[in-house]
Amino acid sequence: MLRLTKITLTQFKNYDFTAFNFTERVIGICGLNGKGKTNLLDAIYYLCFTKSYFTKTDSLNTKFDTDGFRLEGILNDTKIVCINRGVGKKEFLLNDIPYSKYSEHIGKFPAVMIAPDDIELITGGSEERRRYLDTVLSQIDADYLQHLIIYTKVLQQRNSLLKRFAEQGKTDWSLLEVIDEQLIQPGNYIYTKRKAFTQELIPLVQKFYQQIANKEEAVTLQYESQLNNNNFEAVLNQFREKDFILQRSNGGVHKDDIGIQLNGQIFKNIASQGQRKSLLFALKLAEFELLKTNKGFAPLLLLDDVFEKLDDNRMQNLLHWVCNENEGQVFITDTHRDRLETVFTQLNTSFQIIEL
Repeated sequence: MLRLTKITLTQFKNYDFTAFNFTERVIGICGLNGKGKTNLLDAIYYLCFTKSYFTKTDSLNTKFDTDGFRLEGILNDTKIVCINRGVGKKEFLLNDIPYSKYSEHIGKFPAVMIAPDDIELITGGSEERRRYLDTVLSQIDADYLQHLIIYTKVLQQRNSLLKRFAEQGKTDWSLLEVIDEQLIQPGNYIYTKRKAFTQELIPLVQKFYQQIANKEEAVTLQYESQLNNNNFEAVLNQFREKDFILQRSNGGVHKDDIGIQLNGQIFKNIASQGQRKSLLFALKLAEFELLKTNKGFAPLLLLDDVFEKLDDNRMQNLLHWVCNENEGQVFITDTHRDRLETVFTQLNTSFQIIEL
């Protein structure tokens, strides 16, 4: 059982120095907008992933007019500390022992975040859905994360080389072939893992969608990859001319997507707001379920501002599953304390309310 019992935030976002103790499995965090509800959830996420859920730049996680920040949490009697001094490399420590690579931490303390902007997972481009796959798979499979890091690095080298060819007006075929070789091995690994994973994921998403929406709607999903029809080498050859013209790599697993249809039509083109939000929660709960199955315990579940996202009926269906059917620790933010208390009381679950 994964339980966060304490977190201390120093100069993180809007916090000066604040500590929170968590005594229950279900925790409501309430307060007006701007008080730091989302920032507290992000601090919890940070301790699990060595980075923020919302921003790639650590300077944006530092309180205004201060140098660096510090986070400390106790998860299952394990102390996790992040120290960012504002200059150079940050430190990440597990029981006071520093990691040599942040990637070693990923998957030790799995977590699933659901936040307002996540609707981009449904309405946005393919990059959002690849990130979704990568976030889950990296927590389940450390080798997947390493292959992804290698693939991303080699892909950047390949794109730089294509730009250089265009600038110099000449092509070094042998160098391009060497880089292609370096891309194929991690690319094939990523493809194989994503394909197997989506076969487990899709039926779960459909099940959760029916539960939340409470309607029989034909939602279909499929893993879309250029490697479904060709081997990687053939894909690279197929796009080589286009690569030279556009000066970037157009073939590979960095173009993968999850195709989603509703009653045979593209989901995001015809789905209502309620249907989109139901599918978002279905994707996230399926992620949660697969992490739990693979890890042998439930990950932390972080729900930011979910009451604004669903009608009462769908909300009730979601929270019943989250608080009653799931045994993992749940953190839920809301602007209204009374709404949180009413919902938790109706669900007949013990809970803790933290007011900011």
